[in-house]
Amino acid sequence: MTDRDPQALDVLDDAGRKVLFTEARTANTFAEVAVGDDELAMIWELARWSPSAANGQPLRALFVRTREGKERLVRHLDEGNRAKTLSAPAVAILAYDVDFHEQMPTVFPARGDLLRAAFADQTDVREGLAAYNSALQTGVFLLAVRAAGFAAGPMAGFDKAGVDKEFFAGTSWRSQLVVNIGHPGADPWFPRLPRVPVEDAVAWA
Repeated sequence: MTDRDPQALDVLDDAGRKVLFTEARTANTFAEVAVGDDELAMIWELARWSPSAANGQPLRALFVRTREGKERLVRHLDEGNRAKTLSAPAVAILAYDVDFHEQMPTVFPARGDLLRAAFADQTDVREGLAAYNSALQTGVFLLAVRAAGFAAGPMAGFDKAGVDKEFFAGTSWRSQLVVNIGHPGADPWFPRLPRVPVEDAVAWA
């Protein structure tokens, strides 16, 4: 047995890979088991460590747990997404903050004031950066849901302008994705669909 390289990173075991990747699925039905605020907080605690450009962290989350909140949300969803959202114990409206630059002194202390000033008058640039980096963070958020022991049901089929007006009026948040969260219910999975063949997706140089 050789000594372990002290620089080597830990490797996720097979069980962890199944939970996060190879056996993870998008849930379409949910069990009537509550998801507590402490469990949602744990999901965010994992998700907030996602990488983002200059550590800007534009992703924001609004957790919807009440029936009233879900009814406000579902009228802006595509029809096929409404019933499963009403049945989900919790729903996350993931958004990006176009004014993420205001946090730069906090999240990038070495250059934060400089970056905040540089982005102050570049609304379009901030919008593009926030949308891209929050999408990156959204992928990590879905992994965080799985890591916390829940199934995720991400949905892009909704009226973003309607959701923004309903929930984010007067703020700098813009909706990105809606994610149902809970334990899988009866017959929750669609048949597993194929992956793109490796030879068509991976190149070597």
